[in-house]
Amino acid sequence: MSTTTATVTSRRSLRYRLIEQKSFIALLVLIAVVATQSSNFFTLANLFNILQQTSVNAIMAVGMTLVILAAGIDLSVGSLLAFTGALVASLIGHEINALLAVAIALMAGGLIGGVTGMVIAWGKVQAFIATLVMMLLLRGATMVFTDGSPISTGFSDNSDRFSLIGIGQLAGIPTPVWIMFIVFIGAWYLLNHTRLGRYIYALGGNEVATRLSGINVNRIKITVYALCGALAALAGTIEVARLSSAQPTAGTGYELDAIAAVVLGGCSLSGGRGRITGTLIGALILGFLNNGLNLMGVSSYFQMIVKAIVILLAVLADNKSHK
Repeated sequence: MSTTTATVTSRRSLRYRLIEQKSFIALLVLIAVVATQSSNFFTLANLFNILQQTSVNAIMAVGMTLVILAAGIDLSVGSLLAFTGALVASLIGHEINALLAVAIALMAGGLIGGVTGMVIAWGKVQAFIATLVMMLLLRGATMVFTDGSPISTGFSDNSDRFSLIGIGQLAGIPTPVWIMFIVFIGAWYLLNHTRLGRYIYALGGNEVATRLSGINVNRIKITVYALCGALAALAGTIEVARLSSAQPTAGTGYELDAIAAVVLGGCSLSGGRGRITGTLIGALILGFLNNGLNLMGVSSYFQMIVKAIVILLAVLADNKSHK
């Protein structure tokens, strides 16, 4: 190999590595910019605050990643968060053991997600339509269940134990942050070291070929939607534990934040391409961006505009890098 060819190959290799790490580079640039604008940004308390606030969206984004990798979409996760949050708050308020109440909420989330997956897999309904219908159904069910009013977890030893999920600390690190990293580690292992993970990538890459290879495609679809529902319920549980109440309007717009985190992390909306570590970086980008804009006193209205522009740039960069 000539020196010129080796140089060109080296440059291409460097370019590809930079493209693969573009989300991480964007996160570092964002942190550097915000740090120069606010002296309070790099305090330990603020960093933990960012991670704690990011945890709910990040956990939901993990479920969304599984669905999108399988070439699907789930618009119902915000409404599912509100419904399961109201359910767990009601159970805690009625003095049901905290661990049992959490288990019931997670199972309910998984069951609802599984039903959505069945509608998509067996009913041959487009994921966008099926999850849109489920979003409206769950939002209405939440309003009926709560009668449009917040549900308090009450004041008892049981509710105090439950609140540790949202406001507790372990080794000085907030409990939601521990849960977030455990969920990401579990998802990373699932996608990279299990047969289900390989099937999810295969399904998103080419459903017809996956079906012809003998893989039960419908079972994979139902499984990813069930996991997405369970993780949305976990996010709702954390939010209720932090606030000690369930709001009937909770989770509004959360599905868009979850999708945004996945897109910012470099996951393709067409399925079959993406990494769970990218989703974590995407969620952190949104968390640091929101925190930085707040510290700089930027209006919430302008924050939505900035977030929209950032997401659009991420999509354009992803499309260009895969041409």
